[in-house]
Amino acid sequence: MTDRISQQRLDELWDFSDAATSERQLREAVADAPSGSVVGAELRTQVARALGLQERFADGEAELDSIDSVDGVVLTRVLLERGRLRNSSGHPDEAIPLFEEALAAASAEGHDFLTVDAAHMLAIADSDRSEHWTARALETVGEATDARTRRWAVSLHNNLGRRLFDEGNAPAALAEFELAADSARDFGTPQQQVWAQEAIDEVRSTLDR
Repeated sequence: MTDRISQQRLDELWDFSDAATSERQLREAVADAPSGSVVGAELRTQVARALGLQERFADGEAELDSIDSVDGVVLTRVLLERGRLRNSSGHPDEAIPLFEEALAAASAEGHDFLTVDAAHMLAIADSDRSEHWTARALETVGEATDARTRRWAVSLHNNLGRRLFDEGNAPAALAEFELAADSARDFGTPQQQVWAQEAIDEVRSTLDR
């Protein structure tokens, strides 16, 4: 079986509030990985993501272009991160087909976490079909057995709830935020539990008015 990096290890390397530090930590991990390994290639896709979060989009694209691997999960990650770069740089029309390819590739690999990630990004980039893609992601979450993939339900319900709230549908938004809170209680982090309750309080305040 091909060695892969675990999501737990990636979580340890990532600090989404500090992309520059994440980039440094990820590059150090790449240097420690065996030369030409799948793990090293997976880590480099995350370096590209960190570059994108710093709005260094061309550097991110160049990082992805230089990854030479035929591994299915690596190729899925390349598609996913290239889509994120295009979406973040203001080109969702270019990102959508990349996310669709990533979704198909992740599904073919049987990689639930990346399947959900791709569908979640489609829900963001392809806003007209947001509910469809969210439902697709939640379908995989519901079938997943590991808690880390199940945690995706927090973000998925929260994102849909926020969209419904912004559209003026507070009752439907409240239902989604409550589902997010349930998932946060069962699978989420303490911070996610706080954010979920804050969203519920915000919508209830609106409904009370």
